[in-house]
Amino acid sequence: MNAPSQSSARQVLDPKLLRATMGMFATGVTVVTYRLDGEPAGMTANAFTSVSLEPALVLVSVRENSRFNQWVREGVRYGINFLAEDQRALSAHFGGRPHADLALPFCEHEGTPLIEGSLVQLVARTVDVHPAGDHLLYIRELEYIRWGTQRRPLVFYSGKYQQMHAHTPMVTAGGCVEGW
Repeated sequence: MNAPSQSSARQVLDPKLLRATMGMFATGVTVVTYRLDGEPAGMTANAFTSVSLEPALVLVSVRENSRFNQWVREGVRYGINFLAEDQRALSAHFGGRPHADLALPFCEHEGTPLIEGSLVQLVARTVDVHPAGDHLLYIRELEYIRWGTQRRPLVFYSGKYQQMHAHTPMVTAGGCVEGW
């Protein structure tokens, strides 16, 4: 394996090359849901990750010019919905390709909008926001978790939705995960 170059000159990376390279990392697809002028709204996000188990923190990366940033600040709760393979149309709708005839299956948990039928529904509260290039990194503390019906996840890889075969772990009544 070659050692990284110790050159003092920083390499300028072509944004198209970087986007194609990052596309080689398979991600799940989420819809982040929030209230916009009191009404349920959402945006598709695949830049989502777990940060910490104690406390239960997650991170979502959001473009700096997204309208989401006007409504979700520190202390504000919002939803994170893991989409299933059969929810591809919702991903496209909330990703900027709205479909006028699409029924939006919003539900809510204690006032926070969520997507009915998602694989997982989370409610999180923003505890910190960090600027990072042309994005903002939202650190959120989880307050609610609900698992939906077991189906295959919606996966994005190499610029396209992909299919995968997945084993869903079983959670016991005590919250333990079997099979891990």
